Amino acid sequence: MMSSLKMGALKETFYISHGSPTLSIDDSLPARPFLLSFREKVYPEKPNCILVISAHWETSEPAVNVINGPNETIHDFYGFPKPMYQLKYPAPGAPELAKKVKTLLEEAGFKRVHEDKKRGLDHGAWVPLMLMYPEADIPVCQLSVQTNMDANHHYKVGRALASLKKEGVLIIGSGSATHNLRTMQGTNDTVASWALEFDNWLKESLLTGRYEDVNHYEEKAPFAKLAHPRPEHFYPLHVATGAAGENAKADLIHHSWTNYTLSYASYKFTETT
Repeated sequence: MMSSLKMGALKETFYISHGSPTLSIDDSLPARPFLLSFREKVYPEKPNCILVISAHWETSEPAVNVINGPNETIHDFYGFPKPMYQLKYPAPGAPELAKKVKTLLEEAGFKRVHEDKKRGLDHGAWVPLMLMYPEADIPVCQLSVQTNMDANHHYKVGRALASLKKEGVLIIGSGSATHNLRTMQGTNDTVASWALEFDNWLKESLLTGRYEDVNHYEEKAPFAKLAHPRPEHFYPLHVATGAAGENAKADLIHHSWTNYTLSYASYKFTETT
């Protein structure tokens, strides 16, 4: 057990749809007050460390960032308002957690797990975290996704990391329940029928515990390729479900839409015995 960890065991993991980077400054986005009230209304416990699996870090093999001192804030987006590039989230790194993640994955049969000693936090991590934990005083580590692998690979990654919950580590998958930038429009008043159908399928599958269907969403889900032309924003969900455990209970903790096809559906997964 990591010596710096003091809090008792956690039972929950989360999947947060972070949507647009403008979530960091735009009060009109419904997901913003949800995240701002996260500690008050959703999860009052303060974790010892946070492990974020972000859609915005893709590697061919699993990688963790091993940072001593504060994490750099990566502004990995283009053409947005200038104030967004001045935002900082200097949460401390979590090098002990990073080493533990690597060890657990290697013990579970993942042959290569890389250490990145320079990379900070991308916007898939710091944008939601700056709303959820604005003090930036909880150590944060990131784990990458592998778009050359399938959803089941990411579920197995989560299963390998499930024991971290016992050490007070909050595991958060950060992506988007739907993510097709080419179909997005300026309207927030209507939702594309295909996006709604995929989103409803996902909600029903998760709330009824059909995780195996979600692991094979490309065959099982309606309009899977439209909802996720590339899988990087969906794979963090599979890590979160895997880390919660085989019979985890899913709860929809937020739901909103913007831009015609962008779902901000977010879920809590609670380990059951």
